[in-house]
Amino acid sequence: MYFLKRLVLSVPLLLLISALAFALVRVAPGGPFDRERKPASPEIERALLAKYHLDEPGWKQYLRFLADLGRGDFGLSLKYRDHTVNDIIRQAFPVSACLGLLAFGFSLGVGLPLGFFTAVRRGQWPDYAGSFVAVLMVCIPGFVLAPLLIVYFGIKWRLLPVALWSSPAHVILPVVGLGLFFAGKVARLLREGMLETLDAQFITTARAKGLSESAVLLKHAVRLAILPVVSYSGPLLADLLTGSFVIESIFQIPGLGTFLVNGSLNRDYTLVVGLVLLYAIILILLNLLVDLAYILLDCRVRYE
Repeated sequence: MYFLKRLVLSVPLLLLISALAFALVRVAPGGPFDRERKPASPEIERALLAKYHLDEPGWKQYLRFLADLGRGDFGLSLKYRDHTVNDIIRQAFPVSACLGLLAFGFSLGVGLPLGFFTAVRRGQWPDYAGSFVAVLMVCIPGFVLAPLLIVYFGIKWRLLPVALWSSPAHVILPVVGLGLFFAGKVARLLREGMLETLDAQFITTARAKGLSESAVLLKHAVRLAILPVVSYSGPLLADLLTGSFVIESIFQIPGLGTFLVNGSLNRDYTLVVGLVLLYAIILILLNLLVDLAYILLDCRVRYE
């Protein structure tokens, strides 16, 4: 019942997001055809606006957008004239999804062991060293790390390709550049969760009953300590799945982030609104999955 209620409430939320995105992209100065050569006559300009219904009042354009959206159609792209927004999503989303899932796996694969290791060695030099590494990863954003990876691994040492998305070797640098920052966040979250859980009374009781330290850590402590990471994973995965426009731009990856940036610069109204709405849908669904994971991991959680 709870999840059904959340799904029902997400409908007006998506309508609000679509309305705000629809209005804000039109408030920005300029138009979708400003960078093109001026039409030969006012008649041609009027015909061009009429083709995309840009000559209609804003409320009528929005109602038309909602009608098309009800059929699963995000509309025609104003910049990529031979493609609809659905075509662009079908083309770019698998690329962004692949990059995002790999970066997500990399973040968890590096962050979880690092956070666990530093928490278990609390107050010792491995804790200080691991915590320093985690903070360093958080302090170096992707737009700084990615050029460094390109300079050293691509240009200086010639170990890996630095652009495009055509082989497994092309995946390594973008995934590291995108996922290392989030790996540091995951490590910090798990460490704090572990430290709080290890001081709990039920951990002391488990140890008093004679359970081995590995059983206490892996069967009892981690299950609750990982909840902050689970909560963070929903929006994190949504962000990674829809692509990072910085990483995609630096490595020339044809994902959603590149189209979102180009659409914003070119005032491609339908493309920008469609991608924003896609991001919102993914974020809502992943947050629902996070709530479900909470119920499975912590039996104390109850929803009315």
